[in-house]
Amino acid sequence: MASKQAYKTEVWIDWCPGCGDYGIVAAMQKAFSELSLDPSNTVVVSGIGCSSKTPHYIYSNGVHTLHGRGITYATGIKLANPELTVVVNAGDGDLLGIGVAHFVALGRRNLDVTILLHDNQVYGLTKGQASPTLGRGEKTKSLPAPNIQDPVNPIALALASGYTFIARGYALWIDHLKDLIKAAIKHKGAALIDILQPCVTYNDIYTADYYKGKLYKLEEDPKWDPIVSSNTIDEIEDKMSKAMSKALEWDPKIPVGIFYANPHIDTLEDRIAKRNQLFTVKPPARQPIARNNGEPLIGPEEFKKIFSDYIIKVVG
Repeated sequence: MASKQAYKTEVWIDWCPGCGDYGIVAAMQKAFSELSLDPSNTVVVSGIGCSSKTPHYIYSNGVHTLHGRGITYATGIKLANPELTVVVNAGDGDLLGIGVAHFVALGRRNLDVTILLHDNQVYGLTKGQASPTLGRGEKTKSLPAPNIQDPVNPIALALASGYTFIARGYALWIDHLKDLIKAAIKHKGAALIDILQPCVTYNDIYTADYYKGKLYKLEEDPKWDPIVSSNTIDEIEDKMSKAMSKALEWDPKIPVGIFYANPHIDTLEDRIAKRNQLFTVKPPARQPIARNNGEPLIGPEEFKKIFSDYIIKVVG
């Protein structure tokens, strides 16, 4: 099992001083350590962008993939070996721009993967263009004119897409974010944490000073209960409606915490496992591929046939 020291790092080279990504990585390291995640059974996946450097700083398996495709890689990894803990780190431009179709698909499937969305309203790595979460009429320092597109609301989109755990955190509230990450990983199903992350270089609107005094924790309201308990249609609709209402709050007060969680929906892995029982098919990572001496069990042509049969029978 992982020790309390397993997720510490001493190398910081890719981010600007004061970047919110430092807080996110610190929260991840604390969460992974407190959950005693085994680094060999944990995979951190990312796309492209400042946020996507994260796997370099976490002591676990890491995959730095393509722009907008972090979720697709994570899906393949989780389906190949459902026993792995899979966490995706990517920015709002990555996941909600070119990657938005995959973002929606993950919610529909309810695959047991955790998404950490680094939300700073700009494309930081490419010098501050407006990302999908920047509001219309807002002009950050790199824009020649105010943004003319309406923003995507990550919480609302996740609710509409079917995510079964939805939360918002703040990069500079490390311990609070750590607790959200732990809850998201422990949840069985598609989990999103929309992490408000100041970009100190290119976003001169949503700064640490902007968030100061505006953020409040949902859990501090004793009446707030985002967890679906009875799983009735009435309860689901009521809690989704309340979560959507909170998702639309922004100024003067911004809620953080858990918006919605439903632990009663079966995951895609569960559904595939039930289908596999009909065909006695194991996940790819659990299928033997070689004899004890390392000699392959099958040749290329037989492998192609087995792979084709698996796609037809299991995936459909």
